[in-house]
Amino acid sequence: MSRSGNILVLDDDAAIRTVVAHALRRAGHRVTTTASLAEFNRELRAAMPDVVVSDVVLPDGNGLDMVAGLVQTYPQLPVIVLSAQNTLTTAVRATEVGAYDYLPKPFDLDDLTRAVDGALARQGDGTDEKLEDADRALPLIGRSPAMQDVYRVIARVISNDLTVLISGESGTGKELVARAIHDLGRRAHAPFLAINMAAIPRELIEAELFGHERGAFTGAQARSAGRFEQAAGGTLFLDEIGDMPLEAQTRLLRVLQSGEFTTVGGARTIKADVRIVAATNRDLNALVQSGQFREDLFYRLNVVPVTLPALRERRQDIALLARHFLDRAAENGLPRKRLDEAAVVALEAHDWPGNVRELENIMRRLAVLSRDEVIGAGELGSVLGMPSATAPAGAPDLDTAVRARLDRIAREDPRALDDGTIYERIIAEIERPLIEAMLARHGGNQLRAARAMGINRNTLRKRLDTLGIDPGGTADGG
Repeated sequence: MSRSGNILVLDDDAAIRTVVAHALRRAGHRVTTTASLAEFNRELRAAMPDVVVSDVVLPDGNGLDMVAGLVQTYPQLPVIVLSAQNTLTTAVRATEVGAYDYLPKPFDLDDLTRAVDGALARQGDGTDEKLEDADRALPLIGRSPAMQDVYRVIARVISNDLTVLISGESGTGKELVARAIHDLGRRAHAPFLAINMAAIPRELIEAELFGHERGAFTGAQARSAGRFEQAAGGTLFLDEIGDMPLEAQTRLLRVLQSGEFTTVGGARTIKADVRIVAATNRDLNALVQSGQFREDLFYRLNVVPVTLPALRERRQDIALLARHFLDRAAENGLPRKRLDEAAVVALEAHDWPGNVRELENIMRRLAVLSRDEVIGAGELGSVLGMPSATAPAGAPDLDTAVRARLDRIAREDPRALDDGTIYERIIAEIERPLIEAMLARHGGNQLRAARAMGINRNTLRKRLDTLGIDPGGTADGG
């Protein structure tokens, strides 16, 4: 049974303070709430908390700066950080300053209660990792719950050399995660080397990994250092580890067990001073059951598992990723482009079998080929091979699309749902693709399109002007 404790909560949102206090009191804890850093500092000594729960963005300062000072002054006081800034940088920064745990908003109250219970049971376990530059990991983009789980694992492994096994479909960003673990960790000053097990002939894998001596085999005219030796002090990323042949698996296992290796044809023992991060798009458990992968090697690699979600499993990140890739294309000299709302809906409806890699390629292609600055659903549909720009394959029905749009608006700016503009905003977003589709259906003839929709031609012209739709060279019916 978990013990009760004194919990000091800092959050400027009154609703959050209320629900957090209620949940923690229901769990048996004594709770004091504060709304600002000034109030928190006044209450700190009086409350004598066992655990602090703090937001990041506060009206009179930054919560992470407060955490850094608090952990330095009271190293045994666990701090749980809450934040709506759900990026890898925030998760890592929270770990950097010594937070016990990090929960992205919106969070589950049960998760918060468990975190508080864990902090009470393991007081003093806050970490003090030092990062050179958290912003270097920004290529990992996404605020979905699935990506928050990934960020939290990364934040917890950068201070140690535990072996990490990354699983996920092709194109989900496994190497980006491996690079983030390296770049944010204590081996960042040393090499990061990647080797794809599926791309190397079976007979050359051992020499590629461990190096070889002169004369070790036909064609070995000089000594050659392998990847383990080249990556000394740094990180070795073993991609597609599931395609490694069994004989090479045996030797890799011995290296992981002993921390030493010899080159092919060599006798001198070399210390393996590398961190291993492996990745696979295959089910290693199934390969173990079929005898294609060593069970003992699997357990050696699967010390810290990281599972990357497929893009279709985190659709709320698609628009964010697409805009990032268009911005990056512009930074690389391609024309600057942006997506209209109908195109965003089409992107979110697509299943993306190639995952993030496919999305990036599509955005770069549109940056090159699109004639207009604003990319619409029609142009996107033609690039994706959809049978219709207005009804993409697998697209949600209108009810689902509207609900999805409301959910996305709520995530981006919750106040927008209550500011009195949401009706006009949604109607405009539905009206635009409808008018564009009807104009296309009638060859740009505004009179016929207006009659088909049951509205006056002058009304249609006004809506074209209001919505900023350029009929561009279409006939107006006389």
